[in-house]
Amino acid sequence: MNASRLVVALLVALLATAPTAVRAQGDASALQQRLDSLARGFRGVVGYSIHNLDAGTRLAHRGDEPFPTASLVKVPVLITLFELVERGMIGLDDKLTVLRIDKVGGAGQLQFLHDGAEITVRDAAWLMTTISDNTATNLLLDRINIRRVWARMDSLGFPRTRVHHKSFLRTVSSVAPDSSIKYGLGVSTPNEMARVFELLVRGRAVIPRADSVMLDILAHNEDGQLLQRFVADLRSPHKTGADDGIRTECAVWTLPDRVIACVFTRDAADTRWLIDNEAQVLMAHMGEAIVRTWRRAGAR
Repeated sequence: MNASRLVVALLVALLATAPTAVRAQGDASALQQRLDSLARGFRGVVGYSIHNLDAGTRLAHRGDEPFPTASLVKVPVLITLFELVERGMIGLDDKLTVLRIDKVGGAGQLQFLHDGAEITVRDAAWLMTTISDNTATNLLLDRINIRRVWARMDSLGFPRTRVHHKSFLRTVSSVAPDSSIKYGLGVSTPNEMARVFELLVRGRAVIPRADSVMLDILAHNEDGQLLQRFVADLRSPHKTGADDGIRTECAVWTLPDRVIACVFTRDAADTRWLIDNEAQVLMAHMGEAIVRTWRRAGAR
């Protein structure tokens, strides 16, 4: 091909792709307007971080602001566990004994088992992630050590992502009392947590094999009341968190572009523990808007 034909071919290619690029930019802009409109109508504080990994598009609102994570911080715990497994320091088949002193309330089933029941580390990881079992979380934190979670997050570049204490045991187990009082179980920013999930998707949180296992566990999360509520037909690795006035979730969708969405809410006026809690409805509409936008974009 001579030089003139090459120039013509390049121009044709650029003209063919330009409408798609303009449309993609328009889709992202419209999505941000929709998300910001939803956030403005919420009686509380909302932060989000959205990243289309394949298009390279990032949207954020209060993305670098610290928020309470509630149980979403169990994902960094899971990552730290699998990193220690890869180093040979913990085995997934190691036994854990559920003693009466270990049992705490809130989410989970281990609190109802007979004293002295035995499970494996793998079982505890599954329960912590899929049903947010608080007793399972505490058993793992006893094996891992809370400060190791901090160290792992630091090594990955997430200095603002922290777990503070064991579930329901703040006063006796906190390693950061002041931050525990302010944020509860854990703290992060929407941008940092979105990047945590990005590393999982890219196989860089631990190693590809371990990250694939973790994503599969996250895909079996049974809580579909937040971002997943109106898009339940999609299989999505995700983790939620909830406390009084707080709802959080990070999710990964393939639409076919890989899209990561993290939404944090705090200081909500509606503190009811109902499916139509205002924060849960807000996040349901946000999830629907994100999926609708990138499904349409991916169909081009």
